[in-house]
Amino acid sequence: MAKSPNHVERVVETARDPSAAARSRLAASWRRSLDHHGLDPAQSHGVQKVTSEGLTERRHRSETMMRVSAPRLDALYQLVGVSGCAVLLTDAEGVVLDLRAADGDASIFESWGLTPGSDWSEASEGTNGIGTCIAEARRVTIHRDEHFHARNTAMSCMDAPIFGSEGELIGALDVSSARADQTEGFNRLIAAMVAQTARQIEADNFRAAFPRARIIVADQGENEAAMLLAVDENDIVRGATRGARRAFGLVATGPLAERPASDIFGREDGPTGFEKAERAAVIRALARTDGNVSEAARTLGVGRATLYRRMKRLGIE
Repeated sequence: MAKSPNHVERVVETARDPSAAARSRLAASWRRSLDHHGLDPAQSHGVQKVTSEGLTERRHRSETMMRVSAPRLDALYQLVGVSGCAVLLTDAEGVVLDLRAADGDASIFESWGLTPGSDWSEASEGTNGIGTCIAEARRVTIHRDEHFHARNTAMSCMDAPIFGSEGELIGALDVSSARADQTEGFNRLIAAMVAQTARQIEADNFRAAFPRARIIVADQGENEAAMLLAVDENDIVRGATRGARRAFGLVATGPLAERPASDIFGREDGPTGFEKAERAAVIRALARTDGNVSEAARTLGVGRATLYRRMKRLGIE
């Protein structure tokens, strides 16, 4: 792609303006790219790639995330692929691990460096969907000339972070568009689908991390984050997603201290969010099994007697 002098000048001028960075997250990212990472918006060489051995190692480290995300990537691609979009999954450092793209668009994405093994961290590519999403740990949309490098301004990228079973950032989900006429309004629709899919991947990854635990889905309200808790047969909370950790005031990342669920969530003011979520999970299990308590207990991963005790405690007839 030819360099755009106007784009380069605008990026440098904005990044050099201290007040712009204070007012705008985009300007702050441009400033990081220019000053902290020492990048040049006019730089024309291609995207850096890790070696094939390095990509294999990264995929191995992210094996569980890749496994649980595969059907989610397929489903998302079925929705956006016909409009000239590619779906990408990266690790926590912005290296592309997996890709879904139409054969007719493959050459375009390859020429842009949107292929497995490519490094799209902000330190490497400056402001871009993947790298900025990871740097700021939030969903972002970088539309065409919002990119730092002039050579990246033909694409639009919609991204959402993926957090692991201990609240840590483990990757990013990206949809990049090869359509020159794609509008910002359409990008917003895609961004919503990306955020929803990332949350589903996060939930699937969390369930895979606690295969023997009872998974409680807390009330999410308007929260975009997955709100899941893993509780063992003794009602000890063994794990919580990042959203649940925030909602219930738990440590942000890392293993949780071994504490009973009742100590963490309390009971003195009547049913808590946790108890409501537990009650809802039991009612759903009973509904799916037409009231068969034994079958519902099996689906919840607890004994029949244990389920009867919980039903009594939760006021379920």
